[in-house]
Amino acid sequence: MRLLSAFAIGLVFGLGITVSGMINPAKVLNFFDIAGTWDPSLAFVMAGALAVAIPGYRMVLRSPAPRMEDRFQLPDMRVIDRRLVLGSATFGLGWGIAGFCPGGALPALGTGAFDVHVFVAALVAGMFIARWLRSRTLVATRPL
Repeated sequence: MRLLSAFAIGLVFGLGITVSGMINPAKVLNFFDIAGTWDPSLAFVMAGALAVAIPGYRMVLRSPAPRMEDRFQLPDMRVIDRRLVLGSATFGLGWGIAGFCPGGALPALGTGAFDVHVFVAALVAGMFIARWLRSRTLVATRPL
């Protein structure tokens, strides 16, 4: 049941990204081009997502536990550290340069466009590199 639920949620998300046009990198990049061909539609997509997510989270978090898990998996780290800032900056720069974010790139794979495949390959490579670097720093800083 969890797999079916995850599939349905991913399908709705992917359809929403596709219908809103956010799998088109030109549309996303035009949002960032304030001095040129600015397209505010991304702001409306984000506002619509927040309008659904905020009340949804408030409603769901009133429950003692999720329906298909023992407990909620919420972040317990509240510190804004160097890793968070660098990761956020890297995400933003990649989004601004390529016009894709991971959430929009995965549904865009269905278009068969070469640039989407390059982006997703770079995304996966970056995840492995980050995991490798993190494991090296954890080993280097581990007490003896």
